[in-house]
Amino acid sequence: MFQIVRNNPQEIMNNISTALLPRSSSAAASFGRRRLLSGTPFSNSPSNWGKKNRSCLLRRPGFKSMASISTEAEEKQKPWLLVGLGNPGKRYSGTRHNVGFEFVDFIAESEGISMSTVSFKSVFGKGFIGDVPVMLAKPQTFMNVSGESVGSLVSYYKIPLKQVLVMFDDMDLPFAKLRLLPKGGHGGHNGMRSIISHFKGSQDFPRLRIGIGRPPGKMDPANFVLRPFNKDERQELDFTLQNGLEAVRILVQDNFNKSATFVNTPKSLGTTI
Repeated sequence: MFQIVRNNPQEIMNNISTALLPRSSSAAASFGRRRLLSGTPFSNSPSNWGKKNRSCLLRRPGFKSMASISTEAEEKQKPWLLVGLGNPGKRYSGTRHNVGFEFVDFIAESEGISMSTVSFKSVFGKGFIGDVPVMLAKPQTFMNVSGESVGSLVSYYKIPLKQVLVMFDDMDLPFAKLRLLPKGGHGGHNGMRSIISHFKGSQDFPRLRIGIGRPPGKMDPANFVLRPFNKDERQELDFTLQNGLEAVRILVQDNFNKSATFVNTPKSLGTTI
C-alpha cells in the first residue's frame, strides 16, 4: 500500500504509477506517470478494454467479465445451417423427393451463395442472408442416411440445434403447401429419422416441410416420390419456393414466430411478396 503525501502532487503521481506498473520498468513507470498526469490512464480506442465507463480498475457489482461478453458475441455469430434433403445423381434430379435439394439451390441462387464446396459428404456453401451468416448443405449420402452428413456438420461447426433448419418433401401435406415447425418427430420420413438419430435422439430443431401430395390411386409411394413435376405443378412449386425463401429470410433475420405467421398466411399465385 502506498502512502499519500498531501503537500507533494508529483510524489503522489510517482507513487500511484509505481503501484500500478511493474517496479522493474522505469520506462513503464514514466509512461504511467504521463498518462496519469494527463488524466487519461487508458486509451479509448476500440483495441483497448479501457472504455470511458470502464476506467476504474475495480470491478463494479454486476459488471460482466470480458470472457462473458466474448461468449455472448460468439453465440450471436454462430451461422444458421440450412439443409435440404434429397438424393444425389441425375436420376433423382427434378423429382418430388428432391424438392429439398431444389429449395437449397433456389436459396443459393437468390442470395448469391456459391455451392462449389464438398464438406462432410455434402455439397456445401457459405454466405449471408442480410447480415446473418448462413451455411447451405445438400447431403450426398442418399436420403436414408442424411444424418451422417448433417450430424458431422453440426458437430464440427458447433451449431446450436435451434439454428439448424431442415427442408424436405412431405406426402402428408397438399401439393405446394408449406409448414414450418419448431421441433417434432420424423413423421415416417427416413431422412429425418436419420438426422434425429445422429442428433442423439433430439428433435428440438426447426424444419420446413414442403408438400408434394399423395400418390394417385394405388400408386406405390416409392414410385410417386420419384416422379417429376408437370408444367402446372412446376409453376405452383416455383411460387411456393419463393414464399419459402421469404420465410427463411424472416426466420434467420427475425424470429421463428414471425416466420411461422408468414408461412401460415394464405397466399395465391400472383401475390406480391
